[in-house]
Amino acid sequence: MGVVTFSAAYGAAGAEVAPAVAQRLGLPFHDRAIPAQVAGRLGVSVEEAEANDETVVRGLWRLVASLGTMPDPVGGVLPTSSLPDARAYRQQTERVLAEICDGSGGVVLGRAGAMVLRDRPDVLHVRLDGPPERRLEAAVARSGRSREEVRRDMEANDRTREAYVRHFYRCDPSAARHYHLVIDSTALPVETVVELVVTAARARGIGSR
Repeated sequence: MGVVTFSAAYGAAGAEVAPAVAQRLGLPFHDRAIPAQVAGRLGVSVEEAEANDETVVRGLWRLVASLGTMPDPVGGVLPTSSLPDARAYRQQTERVLAEICDGSGGVVLGRAGAMVLRDRPDVLHVRLDGPPERRLEAAVARSGRSREEVRRDMEANDRTREAYVRHFYRCDPSAARHYHLVIDSTALPVETVVELVVTAARARGIGSR
């Protein structure tokens, strides 16, 4: 069956493209189920696991701050004593991703999937990106929020995702060498991006027969 991993910059339509690709390939879309599995293994609540999940912007600020690598956006450095161990969440997430590969496969958005599964032959790694201003425009159009509010979220999201990958995997998540396919998803319709990824996945033998 195989796995498709997505790394998507803020505003690059990852939340639209990834589930659509999963549907086209006949594969499960693993998103909210991953923090639930991690929570069960660590004996914490799903809410606590989601607060440490890579896809939750505020949670990432807390996670990175707890590692002493970045200040909290409201000022200062967050205390570490009340926060769960970030490495435990990372390790359990890596195990869940490996089990997805060994099981029925699927499509995974975020969670540094391209780094965790980089040595697997049955995986397609995809990066969705685009110029910051075009990503900003796309995010404003989708959310209907003010431009400045979305800009703040985009800058925080981009910084924290990069910090997560650099801290744990010592690499730049935007570097093309980590992916089989890099797409400027701000320059193409979502349907076209989905078609490109589906074609590449099937060429690697990924998807339901």
